[in-house]
Amino acid sequence: MEQNSARGRTPGVSRRGVGGGPGAGRGGGAPPPTTDGDRPVHSLHAYFLRPGRPGVPIVYDVERVRDGRSFTTRRVTAVQQGRTIFNLTASFHRPEEAGFEHQLPPARAVPDPEQLPTVAEEVREHLGALPDALERMARRQPFDIRYVDRLRWTHEETKDADPRSAVWMRAVGPLGDDPLVHTCALTYASDMTLLDAVRIPVEPLWGPRGFDMASLDHAMWFHRPFRADEWFLYDQESPIATGGRGLARGRIYDRGGNLLVSVVQEGLFRRLGS
Repeated sequence: MEQNSARGRTPGVSRRGVGGGPGAGRGGGAPPPTTDGDRPVHSLHAYFLRPGRPGVPIVYDVERVRDGRSFTTRRVTAVQQGRTIFNLTASFHRPEEAGFEHQLPPARAVPDPEQLPTVAEEVREHLGALPDALERMARRQPFDIRYVDRLRWTHEETKDADPRSAVWMRAVGPLGDDPLVHTCALTYASDMTLLDAVRIPVEPLWGPRGFDMASLDHAMWFHRPFRADEWFLYDQESPIATGGRGLARGRIYDRGGNLLVSVVQEGLFRRLGS
C-alpha cells in the first residue's frame, strides 16, 4: 500500500455490482495510515458515481486536504480500471470536553432484538424454506439484521403504509477493540437497509419488485463512541420521494436510547423495464 493510497478487494460474484456500503465503509477509514488515531471521524459525505465491477480490485486514493489543531480532512477517490466510481470527504475531530449536551428521545419504543426473528427465520416461515441463493447470502451476511416490523410480502400489506422502517443490527462476530474497525463496519451497515423506508409505501421489501434502485449519495455524522458488534437500533424514515429519487434519514441508537449516528441518503428509483 502506498502512503496515500490503498487497494481493496471486491466480491467475486454480485447480481447488481459493487454497492455503496463497501466503498463508504472503506473510505471512512480514509485510509487508516493517513490520519492520527486520536481523531475519530465525526462526519463523512460520499457520492456513488458508477457501479463497481465484482471481482475487480478498487484503488482508493487519498488527498490530505487539511491537518488542523482540532480537525483533519481527507478526500478519498475510488478508482476501478481507470474510472472513478466513488468519492468521499471525511472529517476527523480531536475529542473535546462538551460545553453542553441535549438529545431528542427515540421516536418510538421497540421490542428488544432477542424478541424478534432474524430475516432468514421470517423468510423460512413465509416460504417454508430458504431459497438456495438466500441461503448462500445468509451464510456470507456480515450483520445480523432483525426488522422491528414484520416483513411485508404483498402490495396489499404496503398500501398506505408510512414510509418508515426500523431494524436491530450487529456484526455477526467480535470486531476487536480498534474504534476505526467499528466505524468502517457501521458505515458499511448504514447503507444496507436505509432505502427500505422509501420503498415501503409502494412495494414489499421482500417479494415481487417493481423498481430498481441505487444509492446516489450518503452522509453520516458520528456523535458518540459505539461498537458495531453490539446491538444497535437503526430507525429510518423517508420524508419525500419524487422525480425518480427518494430521500431517507436514519438515526442509530444503542440499547440505552443514546443517539450514536445520524445518516441521510438519497437513492435513484426506476421502474424495472424503463
